[in-house]
Amino acid sequence: MTTYSQMLKGILEGCILALMERKEVYGYELTTLLEQSGLSFVSEGSIYPLLLRMQKEGLICGELRQDGVSGGPPRKYYRLTDEGVQSLRQFRKSWDGLRQSVDHVLTKGAGGHED
Repeated sequence: MTTYSQMLKGILEGCILALMERKEVYGYELTTLLEQSGLSFVSEGSIYPLLLRMQKEGLICGELRQDGVSGGPPRKYYRLTDEGVQSLRQFRKSWDGLRQSVDHVLTKGAGGHED
């Protein structure tokens, strides 16, 4: 796995946790929410293995429920666990530090002075 894909996986996990902080979601809905947020490169096929891993790590839990609106097949709705809430807090803290550092380099350069 490349460094880029490892970074992307970590960022994607943080984004998924943040979306679940607001409400319970099912897989396809999650893909749609990510796409609406500008992460259109995330495929539905890549979401489910990530959800499974996050569930095994205890960050989220899933519950199979009948969809009362469409009468279709049951859907697995995911929500944050307490451990997931803690992981999201840590992600936000790490992301803020990384974002500030990258923004600093992009706007001021490594030496901290503008040309």
